[in-house]
Amino acid sequence: MKEKEIRKLDIQFRAETNEEEKMEIKGYAVVFNSPETYGYTEIISDRALDNADMSDVVLRYNHNDSFMVLARTRNGSLKLEKDKKGLKIDAILQDDITEHKNIFNAIKSGLIDKQSFAFTVEEDEYDYETDTRTITKIGKLFDVSVVDQPFYNATDVSVASKNDDFLEKRKELRKEYEEKKALEEAKTKLIAKLG
Repeated sequence: MKEKEIRKLDIQFRAETNEEEKMEIKGYAVVFNSPETYGYTEIISDRALDNADMSDVVLRYNHNDSFMVLARTRNGSLKLEKDKKGLKIDAILQDDITEHKNIFNAIKSGLIDKQSFAFTVEEDEYDYETDTRTITKIGKLFDVSVVDQPFYNATDVSVASKNDDFLEKRKELRKEYEEKKALEEAKTKLIAKLG
């Protein structure tokens, strides 16, 4: 089973009361082709969500399973739209639920100003020369979240602890690459010496 990974972004989104007086949140939870660095560089391809399972995605606060769900694709209160920039969210919160009002007001006042998403990686590519991981296929999108504290403040994207699995894999990939490169260089030198 693929491990769930989480990315948190410092992307502007807004809360506003719409024409029907409903509490609405809009913004981007995912941005494509925007390199971010966390020990290595990571890019989410604009094709990564093409066949992703987004059949039942929830909007959460801080990815917290014990906090009230804010919106959901299944009941139509959360709409997800993929465009050239990324994955746009449009959520309607319930004005008769206290937690929803509190989150809406915190976003409106700028206390909460970041978004995040949780997903599994089906396919990725790793460029050894530039130390860049490109996520080319996301298997499942579990949730999008409004977050108050990003994991890694120095960049727009922060990587949660599940990313440590890729950091370990990256060490192995780097070692294999260096060994292969050294073997190719030795082979080239031997051919030049014999030739």
